Amino acid sequence: MTTRAFDPGQCPVGRTLERVGDTWSLMILRDALQGLTRFDAFEKSLGVAPNILTKRLAGLVQSGFLERRPYQERPVRHEYVPTARGRDFAPVLTALLAFGNRHFAQEGIAGQLVDVATGEAAQPIMVDARSGRPIDGEAFTYAAGPAAGEVVRNRAALIEARRGRG
Repeated sequence: MTTRAFDPGQCPVGRTLERVGDTWSLMILRDALQGLTRFDAFEKSLGVAPNILTKRLAGLVQSGFLERRPYQERPVRHEYVPTARGRDFAPVLTALLAFGNRHFAQEGIAGQLVDVATGEAAQPIMVDARSGRPIDGEAFTYAAGPAAGEVVRNRAALIEARRGRG
């Protein structure tokens, strides 16, 4: 049996998953966005093997999600700080947190976002920046963008045809 490498083409989901689509990378980004920056802190928080952590940190730096900065000269040690791209990924992790709490927290909510001033639990939702409307249900759909190639246009047409039948 042969395996074929995934080609995301123009798919923005596929392109993103190529860069952060494994559990360790997502968990490192989660911790970095919560303020952890040092190798030993990630290792302690995640319980990840050092070789795996080294590889994932390098990948996140290469993909532009983290910046590697020296914080000590002798011996040289580095910290990993979220870049603008990394900080822009925070809402994705917030959506994963909310989804996980809604669907997979059988024992109850173990981790949540809270308002710093009040301590009240947040209820994360995704909204359209233009209209302010929540993005859920039937109000929004996938569509080909201005730079879409044939594969993306065909996928959008399939989705539109399905919506027309539903």
